[in-house]
Amino acid sequence: MAAVDVRVERVIRAPVDEVAAYAADPTTAPEWYATIESVVWRTDPPVAVGSEMEFVARFLGRRIAYTYRVEELEPGERLVMSTAQGPFPMRTEYTWSAAPGGTLMTLRNTGEPSGFASVAAPVMEAAMRRATTKDLARLASLLEARA
Repeated sequence: MAAVDVRVERVIRAPVDEVAAYAADPTTAPEWYATIESVVWRTDPPVAVGSEMEFVARFLGRRIAYTYRVEELEPGERLVMSTAQGPFPMRTEYTWSAAPGGTLMTLRNTGEPSGFASVAAPVMEAAMRRATTKDLARLASLLEARA
């Protein structure tokens, strides 16, 4: 079991294909993730297995830069990315499925912090859960406003 394992889900009142296309596009991340300040492609878009993007985020008062690599992609169903470079190994998984009233989106982050971060893992996990819950609410609000 990872030292950090945060899984949050929410039903978004929009079709699966719209939710998946928007959420799986890294360029939209700063619009719905409160912590992400910028995303720069290291490989050419669109998202595909092997794609890499540099993210800059602000989390727990610190600026964090990391590179995500796409490990798995099933368009409209699942996207898995992991850090190729950054402060600690992290894996992010999005899944989308049809649900009454729209799309059930699940966002799961797992990781193994090391050094000082490992001591702070319980605090980090709680902060990530709060932030991720707010991020999915923001994503829902953006996509539901378009419907």
